[in-house]
Amino acid sequence: MRHQYSIIARAERLRRRERLRNLAVIIVSLALFVLAGAVPANAVRLKDIASFSGMRNNELVGYGLVVGLAGTGDGTTSEFTIRSLTNMLEKMGVSVNPTNLKPKNSAAVMVTARMPSSARPGSPLDVTISSMGDAKSLLGGVLLLTPLRGLDGRVYAVAQGSLTLGGYSAEGQAATAQKNITTVARIPNGATIEREVPFHFNRQEGLTINIAGTPDFGTAMQVVNRINSAVGGGHAKALDAATIQMTIPKKFQNNIVPLVASLENLDISPDSRARVVVDEKTGTVVLGGNVRLTKVAVAHGNLQIVVSESPNVSQPGPFAQRGQTVVTPQTDVNVKEQNNRLLLMEGATLQELVDGLNSVGATPRDLISILRTLKTAGSLHADLEVI
Repeated sequence: MRHQYSIIARAERLRRRERLRNLAVIIVSLALFVLAGAVPANAVRLKDIASFSGMRNNELVGYGLVVGLAGTGDGTTSEFTIRSLTNMLEKMGVSVNPTNLKPKNSAAVMVTARMPSSARPGSPLDVTISSMGDAKSLLGGVLLLTPLRGLDGRVYAVAQGSLTLGGYSAEGQAATAQKNITTVARIPNGATIEREVPFHFNRQEGLTINIAGTPDFGTAMQVVNRINSAVGGGHAKALDAATIQMTIPKKFQNNIVPLVASLENLDISPDSRARVVVDEKTGTVVLGGNVRLTKVAVAHGNLQIVVSESPNVSQPGPFAQRGQTVVTPQTDVNVKEQNNRLLLMEGATLQELVDGLNSVGATPRDLISILRTLKTAGSLHADLEVI
């Protein structure tokens, strides 16, 4: 009886410990959601600016053949297509002479896919098919069984199926009609995973958070402080301006999914250096919200000179006894200069800068010149990037 009572007491302690553990997980999750509810200004979710270790895609690629094309496949100049058809037929027990093959209804293609780390054998994948040779269109084609390999050379998936295109092409002797690209196609759920990536997310001893975009120490420390405040303790620390290393709390070990699900919803206000991006090809100017100006005077004026020639013809009147026709050129010169006043800017914000430049009638092209001059004068406190 005493031994039976000991077993019952031990089971009761285990159940109590499990309930306390579940309660701790619920409390931490609620704390994370409460902190996420206090949204700072210009806040975004952590999941939108960062990625977590282990949650990445694995690129797969394979070489295959598309058949069933209506005469729009590779021509006889694509030797690799002919060799591929020959090898395929020989594996099926069909002996052919490569010189007799005319692959107008076939095309050599590259097949690509992205396999997430959480994918398991039997899961479907979307694949993209791109023509390699001189095929004019993949419309109506069928992809034959194609193995998809990773960087390690191992086969992780196989693809096969009918192609879907987002366009069409038709041509005649005097006209051609085409919509979108017809040499790239997709097969939704066209691949089946045969081997999974040897990675177990819940067995990680630590978690690495990588901040996307421009690295910034302020943003990194903000993420660290938010995580430590939510989880409790100094579990997170910044390794550099874009990497945060986090140790897994004991209550979440071997059960990281609830922790990551809560961390993803933490609100962060990303910070970055002031930047002005200029695209001279299109005349596009993008100014960051932290752009500032010191005291500076800006004058903007265009000098426009227009010279036009108009010939005047002088000829004798009707029934004149004598005379000749004379061409007398007439030149008109117009000079127009904008006389804009100096615009004084001191400590201007982004909105004040835009309003001030608009008030002097600056076009996007003029705005590029003004910004360059302000940067040279040392009055524009931002990184000026020309693309």
